[in-house]
Parts: sequence; C-alpha cells; structure tokens
Amino acid sequence: MSSATVFAVFAAAFIALAVFYLFFYRSWRRERELKQPFQKAWRKHLQSTVPLYRQLPKQLQKTLEKQVQLFLAEKNFCGCDGFEVNDRVRVAIAGNACLLTIMRSYSDYDEVRSILVYPDVYRVQASERDGMVVGVSNQVRAGEASSMGQVVLAWSECESAAMHPQSPHNVILHEFAHQLDYLDGTADGAPPLSGEQAREWQQTMTIAYDNLRHSLRHHRKSWLDPYGATKPAEFFAVLTETFYQQPQHLKEQQPAVYDLLRDFYRIDPGELARS
Repeated sequence: MSSATVFAVFAAAFIALAVFYLFFYRSWRRERELKQPFQKAWRKHLQSTVPLYRQLPKQLQKTLEKQVQLFLAEKNFCGCDGFEVNDRVRVAIAGNACLLTIMRSYSDYDEVRSILVYPDVYRVQASERDGMVVGVSNQVRAGEASSMGQVVLAWSECESAAMHPQSPHNVILHEFAHQLDYLDGTADGAPPLSGEQAREWQQTMTIAYDNLRHSLRHHRKSWLDPYGATKPAEFFAVLTETFYQQPQHLKEQQPAVYDLLRDFYRIDPGELARS
C-alpha cells in the first residue's frame, strides 16, 4: 500500500471520527445514559425537593426523570465554602431546573456546564457605575447565572423553595430562566422567539414591566416581587418563579403574561395545581 493510500485512509478515518463527534456523539452518549435505570433514591429526592413533580402526569414524571438523569450525568457540580454536594442537592437542582425544559427541549441546557453551590447566601464584589465613576460594592447574593455556562446557587435558598412550594421565590427556577434567556446571546428578558410570538411577547411584556415599575414608583402594592422591576432580564426570571410557584396568582393578576409563559414553557402549572 502506497504512502498516499495510507494517508488517504487515515484522513478519511479522521474526518469520519470528527463528523461523528461533532454531530452524533452527544446523541449517542445520551441514548446510552438513558438505558441505565433511574435510581429509586433519586425519585425519592424528586418527591421531596420538587413539589410539582408529584402533580405531574405519569408520562411527564418519566420525561422529567430522563432529563434529570442526563443533567446529573453531564453537568459538573461543585461545593463552595466547604459545602458537600450530595445526591439530594444534585437532584433538587436538576429537578427544578428541568421543570423549565420538560415540555421544551433538554438541549436548551447544552451550554450549561457547571453549578457552584454555596451552603448559604454569599458575598461578592461587584462593580457599579455612576456616570463616569466606577466603584466596587459588596453584595449578598442567593444565586447568579453566567452566559459562560455557569450557575451559582445558595443551597439554603434552594431548600427553602422546596419546603415552601407556594412561596414566590425559587432561586433555581430564577437562575435557570436566565440561562434560557441567554440562548439568543444576551439576557434581555426575551428568550428566543420568532414571528407573531416574538411580537406579542414584546408588546405584552413591555406593558406589564412598565406597569410594575409605575406601581412601585407610586408606592402601590406590587403584583410581583419588586426585584422584577430592576431590569427586563430580572422581570422574566421573577415571572418564571411566580409562574411555577404561584400560578393562580399570576393568572389572576396578569392573564396575558400567564398565557405567554404557558405558551413558551408549554405547560400549565395552574391546571396541574387543580388536578
């Protein structure tokens, strides 16, 4: 066999492997992972830390379990400040995060690579701009999301949401809503949409956001956590929390907003709560 032929064979093999890795490896790996049984201990953790799981139809429970299984296999969890990330912590985070994709596509989280978990709220130094002056302030945070595929969470806040399923706050839903917002490249309060859905989203959400800010400026009782009025990205994340945690409240206060979120997430938590 000539050197040219050997080179051609190796080149063809290399191209075939590259094509497989780029276009088929992820699907192959996921199919292999899902052939493994879902652990009974994980199911118990879902039942205790993801309250909505118990209200899902059996088929959707299975869908959530499959997404959780992939999430646990693919994402890197890291404990911070000495916190030990055990299976209960991992399943709680994965289960709540995957509620957002249960009727969408798990591939929405393809760019999420790591989850850092602190035992409690944590302090960070953040830059602040006031005109031409840039300063640094110490901030206390319960979570944050990065466009680089990293999510940071305070476990005490995560656990509080599991113990109080009707409360307005769920930091896991909040930070992973930001990850969906990042899918189009920027966190601007509008996840990837097209056509009429994008136009309706822009119109309805802008009105609701402006109304919230107007109410707060006039010291009226807010229908949403005031943090949602800080900027559009936070408005979407806080709305997502309320959509899953307090669906009836959101539906009564802002039916048009509720309908948009129902269409985007393709699930109706209000109907599940009544079932």
